Amino acid sequence: MADLLQRVAANRDVEAFRMLFQTYAPRVKSYMMRQGADPNTAEELAQETLLTVWRKADLYSGDKGSATTWIFTIARNLRIDRLRREVAWQPLPDDIEEEASADPAPDEIVSEHERRDRVQAVLADLPADQAEVVTLAYVEGLSHSEIAERLGLPLGTVKSRMRLAYQKIRGELEVLK
Repeated sequence: MADLLQRVAANRDVEAFRMLFQTYAPRVKSYMMRQGADPNTAEELAQETLLTVWRKADLYSGDKGSATTWIFTIARNLRIDRLRREVAWQPLPDDIEEEASADPAPDEIVSEHERRDRVQAVLADLPADQAEVVTLAYVEGLSHSEIAERLGLPLGTVKSRMRLAYQKIRGELEVLK
């Protein structure tokens, strides 16, 4: 391959270039596609690479590396130049209005499930009389007086059970903060 490059450099040998092109164009295109280029861009870059080889064959030096290395270095540099020229960010047209989703984020959903499961486990561990007053207060929304009336208990007993339940719940759920 180095001989073919030297023939292109010295005499603009079309047959030598044809052989270089047939050998390297498909390999450069394949390389470009592996680097993420679409087939059309890969084809363009392969042709650009071989055109550069035709124009700059006299710059090749076998002392610095093989012909393959030199050609693929040209290809890599052309790909980098193309990427730098491409616009990486394109704003959406003005007529498109998108709003952020109101749905909770997946990690928030998981946290909420864990929190709910933990609260349910703590409530299940409470003595029945304490769990009953907490359920009436927070699930049914009853006041302490209404709970006392419904259960036929003194108001002080309801408040005592609520206070004891709060202490146990607070101690168990401190970890969730």
